[in-house]
This record gives sequence, C-alpha cells and structure tokens, in this order.
Amino acid sequence: MAIQTSTKFSRVTLSYHPPVAHVSLQNPPLNVIDIAMMEEMAEALVEIEARPDVLVIVFAGSGKHFSAGVDIAAHTADKVEAMLAKFHAVIHLLVSSKKVSIAAVHGHCLGGGAELALVCDLVYTAESATWGFPEITLGCYPPVAVTALAAVVGQKHAADLILTGRSISGKEAANIGLANRAVSSEEVESVLQESIEHLKKLSSAALAVTKKAIYAWDSIHFDKGLARAEKIYLDDLMTTEDAQEGINAFLQKREPLWKGR
Repeated sequence: MAIQTSTKFSRVTLSYHPPVAHVSLQNPPLNVIDIAMMEEMAEALVEIEARPDVLVIVFAGSGKHFSAGVDIAAHTADKVEAMLAKFHAVIHLLVSSKKVSIAAVHGHCLGGGAELALVCDLVYTAESATWGFPEITLGCYPPVAVTALAAVVGQKHAADLILTGRSISGKEAANIGLANRAVSSEEVESVLQESIEHLKKLSSAALAVTKKAIYAWDSIHFDKGLARAEKIYLDDLMTTEDAQEGINAFLQKREPLWKGR
C-alpha cells in the first residue's frame, strides 16, 4: 500500500503506511516541542486512534535529533499552565492509545522529548543518543518523569537522572531499562522494522486488550500522580524565585544565581 502523508501539519509530519502511522517531530534543528507542536501531536494522535487500519505508531525526530525537549520560553509564568495542560494531553492520549507505540531515538532525547519516549510501549535507541532530564538545572522538574520514570527504571535510577539532571548515552538508557535496545545509529531503522514485522503478525484486538492489562495497575497511579505532580509544579515550584531565575537565566544565556527560595 502506498504511503499516505497528511499535509495539514507544520510542526509534525504524519504519514501512514498501514498498519503503521509515522509521526515525525518537525522543528529543526533540535525538534523543540513548542505549544504548536503539542497541539498538532494531540490532533494527530486522535486521528490515528480513529483508524482501524493502524496497529503501530512510530515516533521519531526529523534530522539529527529526536527532541531536545519542551520550549523553555513556554515555561514562563504566563504560559506554563497552558503548556503543561497541552503537553500532558499528548501524554494521556499516548498512554491510553490502543495502538502499540514505538519511539525510534537518535541524537538528543532530552526533557519533554525523553518523557515522550518514556511513555511509548517500545523504545529503540542509537547507542550514541543523548538521554536526560535536565530540568533541575533550570530550577524545575519533569512532571511526567517524576510520575512514571521510577516504574520503568527503578527508584534509584529515576532519582539519579531527575535530581542530577545528568545525561546518559543510549547504551546506558537501554542498560537501565529506559529503552528496549540500543544499537548503532545505522541499525535503528532495521531493528524498528523487525519489531513492526513481528507485531503485524499479531491480532490488533488482542494487542489492544493486552496493553490495557499491562498498564492496568500503573494507570491507576499515573493519572493521579501526574495531576498531583502538575499541581505541585504550578502551586509550589513556580512560586519560587529560583524557578523564575532558572528560566530567565537560560533565556538570557547566563548562569543562574540561585537564592534557595
């Protein structure tokens, strides 16, 4: 079947090669996730979910990177509440999808980009990819990661990545369970296709119900946990001087001057 490409989006590329839907983040050079991209991803996921001929959703980044994360300019006090609502809407759509979601990661996979990959069912990464949750260096934290990362990699690994903001390679991401496999950059596409070929032989109905069962326990806590993490972010974190300082320092390209309050 010929590939069908949607022309209504500018921040993502949506193409269908049933039973696969490909969503490519399109904001070069780093595929920063701005509010416009969040809105388009949400719309794309709703459209994909309505198509019975789609079994698998593949997320990737155009160019050299998956995504360097959510637009820092959207974290300012006047925008942050709307930004969190729109980004978390994408996360909820992806988590609740009946389709099998796969992230194919190369280059930078940071912050919100890493959170997007985190909630995909399967993740294949280049060994050379750079993963991380650097929000703490801006005086912030990643709400999706603080909610879901420990269930994927364990409490200690999650605390290490979130509290230090350090970056790790794709190889280490696979070693701690953040990705299923880490291979050379040249092999990511072949590993992805191998997984898709295997899934295509299976029942879409059985996969959908099995996904629901796999996440039955975690989903109870995820919805409440993310809502709580979002409330703490807005009510507690964003009222600190340091959160404002961290964002301003980044936008002004200078070192932050922390006050501890």
